[in-house]
Amino acid sequence: MVDDDINQPAPPVALTPEQQAELDHEKERKRYRKGRRAKRDKAGEIKELNITAMMDMMTIILVFLLKSYMTSSAAVTISEDLKIPRSTTQAKPEDAINVTVTLAQVAVNDKAACPVVNGAIPEDYREGSGMMISPVFDALTKEVEKQKYIAKFNPKQPFTGKLNVIADRRVPYHTILEVLYTAGQAELGQYKLMALKND
Repeated sequence: MVDDDINQPAPPVALTPEQQAELDHEKERKRYRKGRRAKRDKAGEIKELNITAMMDMMTIILVFLLKSYMTSSAAVTISEDLKIPRSTTQAKPEDAINVTVTLAQVAVNDKAACPVVNGAIPEDYREGSGMMISPVFDALTKEVEKQKYIAKFNPKQPFTGKLNVIADRRVPYHTILEVLYTAGQAELGQYKLMALKND
């Protein structure tokens, strides 16, 4: 007799109107979700990632980035520390590594490498008593390695060893010569001195 009582289902419990409304609302939501799922399946909507398409997309992005990485901007911001000389030259600037020499610093691709004090490189930043500027050499070597790495995967953009020098007209020639010597040690043997075109 006791076992029969245990196996019998519990008598239904009377629900309050609020509980009944919540239960009906939950049933309606389940029915709506089921209907949407059925519509999606019927329309053939993609429910999982297609790895092949994702890999194609990533390859295209990588190639685009590699191609655009070598592009350098010819735009130069003129300031009190950087007044570029003028010239009658008709030559257009080429894409290359940019070294900017101002009255305040030497920068490689707009990243500061070492300071300039009274138009000269401080002794602390030189290798011994020679013309090699250690931080500029390190920065240029990194850029050269990047360009060589890109050239491996993009034969249309081989490493050329070109350098654009953007120098303030008040910087002494000896300082420019030290920068060019340092660039030569970093395998950058072809250089152009940038100038503003006369109107």
